[in-house]
Amino acid sequence: MTSAPRDREIAVVAFAQTVHRRTSEEHSEVEMLMPVLHEVLDRTGLKTADIDFTCSGSSDYLAGRAFSFTLALDGVGAWPPISESHVEMDGAWALYEAWTKLLSGDADTALVYAYGKSSPGSVRDVLTRQLDPYYVAPLWPDSVALAALQAQALIDAGDTDEPALAAVAARNREAASANPHAQLKGPVPQGDYLVQPLRTGDCPPIGDGAAAVILAAGDRARELCARPAWIRGIDHRIEAHSLGVRDLTDSPSTRLAAERAGAFERPVDTAELHAPFTAQEIVLRKALRLDDGVHINPSGGALAAHPIMAAGLIRLGEAAARIHRGESDRALAHATSGPCLQQNLVAVLEGEPR
Repeated sequence: MTSAPRDREIAVVAFAQTVHRRTSEEHSEVEMLMPVLHEVLDRTGLKTADIDFTCSGSSDYLAGRAFSFTLALDGVGAWPPISESHVEMDGAWALYEAWTKLLSGDADTALVYAYGKSSPGSVRDVLTRQLDPYYVAPLWPDSVALAALQAQALIDAGDTDEPALAAVAARNREAASANPHAQLKGPVPQGDYLVQPLRTGDCPPIGDGAAAVILAAGDRARELCARPAWIRGIDHRIEAHSLGVRDLTDSPSTRLAAERAGAFERPVDTAELHAPFTAQEIVLRKALRLDDGVHINPSGGALAAHPIMAAGLIRLGEAAARIHRGESDRALAHATSGPCLQQNLVAVLEGEPR
């Protein structure tokens, strides 16, 4: 089990994100990222020199050049030399690496950030490159087409229907009305079919954005934050790469990650789910055993803003921020990567009793 031992508790103590927009062509990745890094440090009063470890998540495929993450270090400030790492994944997995670093005792504070600019190219084409390179990728099935296969499988199994999917979209985007960072807010028409049965409203917006969190251990966390969001458990699992051997109506990897993170030990009051498509929320709610008493995606979720490589980290940050504000006591955060919920990370966050 990958829950943090009680003698080395680790918490999210600060979270910041951009206002997510359809395009930020006037800004480079560094210019988009720097205000977020300054904001998250200001929330704690820390300076770059006070951070023991830095870890980032991004994708060279989005940027269109190799080792693009090294340019983003200009926004962090890499001189004097810092202890730094990078994952070619959503920033939620960068947070996991930072968590293990703090858990080992090698660091007391960590800065985790992630960013993605989806606007310059065709995201649907770019994401085909994560598929099986021999049998699937040459067919160029894009992310929306694969999500439509998953949605149709759910409809055929009797787990949902198109009106239920429309209701998921409406609820998330209505919740986003209170989120100043969301890209889509309030009533958004379902629109025409992109790939049946998915309409425009069932799919995430394309947009640019960044996010950052600070982790701290033990008493250091209590010094930096009035109500830290303690990571009680975190785990990530992966499905088979081949879509043909998976049951797209279920997510065993999410269920296993949640079990290992301790999510089923007692109820949560909030869940931030990284479900870019409406049908995927149906799958996740079933795998995570979330009933109507749980507040799902109070931020609006990925249907309201979906900066690729940062959307999963934002789910963790949003869940932590609700604990910081006293709006939640025990929250679940989920992040995904790959087609049809291929890889899944689940974290359980708690605030100290009030």
